[in-house]
Amino acid sequence: MLVNTTMADLSDLTFRTAFVIYIVAMLMSCLYYGRMFSVVDMRREKAAVRDRARDQDKVAVGAGGASIVVDEPEGVDKPVFDELEYDKRVAGARKWAGMTQALIWLGILLHVAAVITRGLGARRFPLGNLYEYILMMTAVIMVVAAVTIQRKKWYSLYPWLLAPLIVAMYLNSTVFHMKAAPVVPALQSYWLPVHVSSVSVGASVGIVSGIFSLLYLLRMWQPRGEEHGVIGALVRPLPTAKTLDELAYKTAIVTLPLFGIGITLGAVWAEVAWGRFWGWDAKETVSLITWILYAAYLHARATAGWKNSRAAWINVFALAMTIFNMTYVNFVIASLHSYAGLN
Repeated sequence: MLVNTTMADLSDLTFRTAFVIYIVAMLMSCLYYGRMFSVVDMRREKAAVRDRARDQDKVAVGAGGASIVVDEPEGVDKPVFDELEYDKRVAGARKWAGMTQALIWLGILLHVAAVITRGLGARRFPLGNLYEYILMMTAVIMVVAAVTIQRKKWYSLYPWLLAPLIVAMYLNSTVFHMKAAPVVPALQSYWLPVHVSSVSVGASVGIVSGIFSLLYLLRMWQPRGEEHGVIGALVRPLPTAKTLDELAYKTAIVTLPLFGIGITLGAVWAEVAWGRFWGWDAKETVSLITWILYAAYLHARATAGWKNSRAAWINVFALAMTIFNMTYVNFVIASLHSYAGLN
């Protein structure tokens, strides 16, 4: 089967262009993040001024066991808040958030185009090696992140998500890059699209969930309004721990069935290809452990008596196992799934 080199080169070009756009988007998201420091400070100042004004509006005086309410004496200055300056800073931050979101969607369009043109160039489903697997996963991660963040309007999460994604894309375009080519005979099966795509999508959503759990644990260490030290100053624009925990939980709910379906379909394919459903191959085993960790996280998260912080650590371990499966297992461990072109 001949390779369409024009489409393959176009795939590489669109992927690298998306990479550059994500870098620009990250810079803009950092500018938004920086603007949010002053917005958060003024928002807290506004709440404090409102509380002080409420206390000064009326003074309760105890008299013979009863409460008498009297007006604040004249001449006492009430606390004031500069609403115009606050609105100006909020509008400035929203401008950067809007530009960041627009760039993110442009990057996603090019990213998805890179996946499609890779398949057209190789004349097959584009999940035949580690390069294509990460190409697909990073695209899904960005779609999930963009939809979640735009829906909730938590644009301060972008720097934390884009930083590791940009590193992964850089490694994928350099260390893991492979030219478009036909896959080995073992992968020339209709099971490839259904098995690998469900696993990759499930793992991608799981990575987003794991990052949210990491940020949740960071927020638990630095609660809103009680931040301290350098790290505390850095995380001020982040959402509350409750919000981050809910985002991690909801995305993990999607991860568990998708990843489980992928493992099940892989077992069926293994029976067709190798004559057995399960052989405790390295990738099979690590994938099963990862799925069990996601199940344990959701169970612990929904179980009374379990602290959400303890459950979050399980989700972080699942994230670590996903990364371990993509890196160490592919680089070092001999496996029947060694189709990444690395070992």
